[in-house]
Amino acid sequence: MAEAATVKEGWTLVKFGDVVQQCKEKVDPETSGLERYVAGDHMDTDDVHLRRWGAIGDGYLGPAFHMRFRPGQVLYGSRRTYLRKVAVADFDGVCANTTFVLEPRGAKLIPELLPFIMQSEPFVRHSVKQSRGSVNPYVNFSDLAWYEFPLPPLDQQRRISDALWALERSLETTREMQASVQRLRTALIEETIEALGTRFSRFPLREFLDDVSYGCSKRAGYHSSGVPILRIPNVLRGEIDLSDLKRVELNDKELDRFAVEYGDLLMVRTNGNPDYVGRCVVAEGLPEQTVYASYLIRLRVRPQMLRPGYLAAVINSPSSRRKLRADVRSSAGNYNINAEGIRRQEIVMPDLESQDVLLARLNELEAARRSLLSRGNQTLAFKNRLLQEVSQ
Repeated sequence: MAEAATVKEGWTLVKFGDVVQQCKEKVDPETSGLERYVAGDHMDTDDVHLRRWGAIGDGYLGPAFHMRFRPGQVLYGSRRTYLRKVAVADFDGVCANTTFVLEPRGAKLIPELLPFIMQSEPFVRHSVKQSRGSVNPYVNFSDLAWYEFPLPPLDQQRRISDALWALERSLETTREMQASVQRLRTALIEETIEALGTRFSRFPLREFLDDVSYGCSKRAGYHSSGVPILRIPNVLRGEIDLSDLKRVELNDKELDRFAVEYGDLLMVRTNGNPDYVGRCVVAEGLPEQTVYASYLIRLRVRPQMLRPGYLAAVINSPSSRRKLRADVRSSAGNYNINAEGIRRQEIVMPDLESQDVLLARLNELEAARRSLLSRGNQTLAFKNRLLQEVSQ
């Protein structure tokens, strides 16, 4: 909450509910003539754009989906507000009553600025603090209504919102370019596999692996002692992600058994989402001795025959993953692949020179991706600084 003494000259301290209203236009989605609905999962953290939606009529939505929204209105996920789901609608549709439909009240606040006010850290802190419930916390609009923030004059609101939307357009361009790089990467791998398949034979992986082992099942936690343990969230993004790292206490024998070495492949072996099973990443750049968890499988290749990066690229390719699904089994709501299922996967096995050619081209695309990621992070940091200046 802003203090009156910190309000800039010409700005006014206002309550959220005095300048923003919740729209409660109810409709029957089946008879409304509307075609699309938006659920909470269709909204992304820190993204003011709606990129996904569902089609009304594809299935029963449930009684909660009766709130109509219109283009220009702001949708806000009122459950688990720490996820910061705020999006501007650009089409007509319906949402559940747990998604607030908001718009400015009166003429003190321009619509273009509203979503950014709701993305600001003070607003997020307020909504999280006022949330109720432990399992699936939620916030009421009445608890948002008394949030206070400094509101600039209309002419400054327009300048600020213009700057913020320009930054959003820059972020959008960067996202599109990143998606293009990813599509190029996928196409390059698939075309290379197809081309190499005309010159080289396919062989089962067992002929090129020195080891296929399951990970550690000991309980891990967010404590300072023990060694880091890599879990499924750490290997899903095509590289080792150390942002959410747990640790586990192991003896010397266990450390040796579950150690992750440079060049090891870590593969997801079981998950409730079948699309995750079989995803793998090459272990490299680990800052300290690290082990891996039981829902992962460690693959060690014979380096004189196979580059780890080549194997990871092939296994993660869409064509290989479609073939892998034949060896994925379901049990108790989970999907699994075992060591033998991995060993019998067949891949095109070119010479090392051909593998290195593909990896060199993939490294070029990876450099482009990292450059775009850096550019996007810089733009986002600038946007956050502007939001911070506006909200203080």
